Amino acid sequence: MIRLPGDQKRLGALAQAELTYADRGATRDRLPPGYRPASRDARLGAGRAVFDRAVDGLLSWEMHRGAGLAVTASQPYAAVGAAVVLRWGIRPLGFLAPCRVVYRVDEPDRRGFAYGTLPGHPVRGEEAFVVRIGPDGEVRFAITAFSRPASLAARLGGPAGRKVQEIVTDRYVRALQRIAAARA
Repeated sequence: MIRLPGDQKRLGALAQAELTYADRGATRDRLPPGYRPASRDARLGAGRAVFDRAVDGLLSWEMHRGAGLAVTASQPYAAVGAAVVLRWGIRPLGFLAPCRVVYRVDEPDRRGFAYGTLPGHPVRGEEAFVVRIGPDGEVRFAITAFSRPASLAARLGGPAGRKVQEIVTDRYVRALQRIAAARA
C-alpha cells in the first residue's frame, strides 16, 4: 500500500467525514430512488481455493490495484470505518474517489464489503462487492451500486461519467477474475 506524506492525516479526517448520501447500507436490500443503479454478476471459477483467493484479493484492496487504481487506505483490509482514497489516472489529472467502508459481509459462503462516498468523490452513492460460493462450488462476484453526480464536472460529464463507471466496473471484474484464477 502506497502512502504519501500527509495521507494518514487526510485518511483520519475522511474517517470522520459525513457520507455524501443518506441511504447508508442500501446496497444490501433495495436501492433508493433518485440514483442510477448498477449491477454486475460474473463467474470467477469453482472451488473453495478460488473463493478464498477472490475474497483475499477483494478485502486487501488488491482488486482495486489490479483494476489500475492507486489505493491509499487507512487499513490494509476493508473493515467497517476504513477510509480509502482511490485514484484513477495520472497526477495531477485523474479522479480522486474518497470512500469509507460502511458494512462487511462475513458469512461462510459470502464475503465482501460496501463503501460509501465521502466529500471530494465525483459521485454520491454506495458500491458493494460480494464474492459467493454456491452449493455446487461455483464462485461468483457481484457488484451492486447506486450513484448520482456530486460535482459539477460529473454533472457536465453526463454519459462520459457513466462510461467511466462502466469501465472501472469492467476492470474490477477482470482483476478479480485474474486474482481468483492465480495459483497459490
